[in-house]
Amino acid sequence: MTSPFPDDFLWGAATAAYQIEGSPLADGAGASIWQRFSHDPRLMAAKGDTGDVACDHYNRWKEDVALMKRLGLQAYRFSVAWGRVLPEGTGRVNQAGLDFYERLVDELLANDIEPLLTLYHWDLPAALDDKGGWLNRDSADWFADYGRVLFDRLDGRVKKWVTLNEPWVVTDGGYLHGALAPGHRNMFEAPIASHNLMRAHGAAVKAYRETGAHEIGLVVNIEPKYAATDSPADQAARARAEAYMNRQYLDPAMLGRYPPELAEMFGEAWPDWPAEDFALIRQRLDFLGVNYYTRNVTRADDSFLLRAGPVEQKHASHTTTGWEVFPQGLTDMLVWVKESYGDIPLYVTENGAAFYDPPQPIDGRIDDPLRVDYLKTHIAAVGEAIRRGVDVRGYMLWSLLDNLEWSLGYSKRFGMVHVDFETLARTPKASAHFYSDVIASGGANLD
Repeated sequence: MTSPFPDDFLWGAATAAYQIEGSPLADGAGASIWQRFSHDPRLMAAKGDTGDVACDHYNRWKEDVALMKRLGLQAYRFSVAWGRVLPEGTGRVNQAGLDFYERLVDELLANDIEPLLTLYHWDLPAALDDKGGWLNRDSADWFADYGRVLFDRLDGRVKKWVTLNEPWVVTDGGYLHGALAPGHRNMFEAPIASHNLMRAHGAAVKAYRETGAHEIGLVVNIEPKYAATDSPADQAARARAEAYMNRQYLDPAMLGRYPPELAEMFGEAWPDWPAEDFALIRQRLDFLGVNYYTRNVTRADDSFLLRAGPVEQKHASHTTTGWEVFPQGLTDMLVWVKESYGDIPLYVTENGAAFYDPPQPIDGRIDDPLRVDYLKTHIAAVGEAIRRGVDVRGYMLWSLLDNLEWSLGYSKRFGMVHVDFETLARTPKASAHFYSDVIASGGANLD
């Protein structure tokens, strides 16, 4: 069977600033909420693990770009640390921080690697958190002004921009359950943070349209929700779970409204939003990014906020993060986006898995057969979505490097490149060589 992937399909890998860069306060950078969170043993699950060094990408960026080139990557999705560019979050520009990202972009282009730049991957400047962070309506203006700094310097060299990465994780983890920065646990705060994130997204897209000449989009993490049974209660639970995770961000961005289930679920914690907010949020997008890791089988359960609880799939394969390996869900999710929101271009902006890897190379090799199989089946699932008429234009593997897995620290390895966190040596795993062959064959070698 011939490859379903078009000749101009973009094959790449993804990272996030705080997870790999290290040197969080170097050269005049300002602190972020993740620097605060990781240094607080009351909040950080992996006590003692921080992003102070991480993969030291801030100093080893040229080595890492050369590694991408050797592996044949055609694209690299990375995020900018807001506080490197604007140490106080607004106002004064830190030229040293901006210069770092300009050098990175230029090096990528010199190696024929297309940069996909994400403005926000969870590391809000601490100075803005002190002003309320995403609970402050001014955050939309802060974010748009930050975006303008980068648009003015890099648009043209960067032709694919992302506003937000996974706003659901920002609010569910950061404002509702406290597992992620800034570590709040408040049902009344979560909808406000979500709404202001989406207002900020809209404001940044609007700012880009004023001066930018290329493409800008939004990245969401979504997963298919399957009902545990055909019972009306489980079907209703599935709809609530889908509204909370998948449609809470896509509906306002694409349709200009929230799904009605959210008001039902949050009750008195759900505000009445001004109508003009939705005009700001619903900006024309050039593409959507889809981050996919697993699925969710849902049953009715009144002990959860959603009155919907997960059903563990005990006989399935799972990653070391406890996520079921379910490649069909990626096909289903890509088809769902097309059917729900129209034929907008899509990129798989994250997809990958944490499995146990040997702590050190053996004879210069790291064999990770479970990850190789994961990539093989999930890339094939993308191909199936393309065969079914979905306009998927690229695939970004998560992640290029083993890195700080947020509150879980360095205990979970997602990288196709092994990082020795003592020496910082990089060793491509078998999955990296497999993925390199996939790229070289245009996705034709998955059988």
